[in-house]
Amino acid sequence: CTPQSCSFRDNFAYFRQHGIHIFGLSTQDTVYQKEAVERLQLPYLILSDENYIFANALQLPTFEAGTVKLLKRMAIITYNGIIKHVFYPVFPPDQNAAQVIKWFKNNLK
Repeated sequence: CTPQSCSFRDNFAYFRQHGIHIFGLSTQDTVYQKEAVERLQLPYLILSDENYIFANALQLPTFEAGTVKLLKRMAIITYNGIIKHVFYPVFPPDQNAAQVIKWFKNNLK
């Protein structure tokens, strides 16, 4: 989701300052992901799960857009390989980074 991705881009300094690593995840191929990172000037990587290995393992919510199966918007917070919190559904998408920052401020003291 472009608005969601850009919200994390626009708030990236906060995450970096606090040692929080950000990654995007998409079911589109790596070529598309690289193009999106460049076009949107994202300071973080978007990882490709075009074979749905991660999505299927976690039973992530998806939807069909034509013939393409995509992930629904979400944000997953992990620590030491353990999922600590999931933001789903994400609305409005351009406010998701602010919601994540608020969660960190309230939960990492």
